[in-house]
Amino acid sequence: MSGKTRNRILDVALRLFNEQGETNISTNHIADELEISPGNLYYHYRNKDDIIEQLFQRFEDRMDQALVAPEGREVTLEDVWLQLHLVFECIWNYRFIYRDIINILSRNRSLRLRFARILKRGSSNAQGIMRGLNETGAMRASAAEIEGLATNILVLATFWLNYANVRGEKDEQRAIQQGIVQVMMLVSPFLRDTERLHLHTLSKAYED
Repeated sequence: MSGKTRNRILDVALRLFNEQGETNISTNHIADELEISPGNLYYHYRNKDDIIEQLFQRFEDRMDQALVAPEGREVTLEDVWLQLHLVFECIWNYRFIYRDIINILSRNRSLRLRFARILKRGSSNAQGIMRGLNETGAMRASAAEIEGLATNILVLATFWLNYANVRGEKDEQRAIQQGIVQVMMLVSPFLRDTERLHLHTLSKAYED
């Protein structure tokens, strides 16, 4: 029963953080939503930062799963598309982290280091996939271009929700879909004509 309550607290906290923003939600809000006493909540988690750390662990595990590169076969454009979906779905499910990423990470050195590890793995993964596309001839880019492109992809994915918010985008799920397309537009100039045409066909799935 204790484990079930801990998971319920995390599930409700994640929903409230995503819906209203982490800074606007206190442990009292979480306890009220669960219809339990604050003391009961503190029995399971010391404070809100403790809850955030546990949610970050879930996020980290989910992102690690998304960043698994294909093995034992040639890389295709569909691999890139699928992985972007998995990564952006993770960003969507833990969007409170990305909305207020500077504030959250500045308060916790451990989370900052762990997020840096995620970025490093993301960069390595992106470069590996693009090198695979280079090897099959689907893409033509130098080592320096691949490294720069991987960095641009990570910057865009990390701060896309903030950009969409400043731009006035109200539908965050729609913004996530647009983010996937924007990442692929970064890749597009390096693709050969056949793959570039296929990419634009895939992108039409997100057109209004």
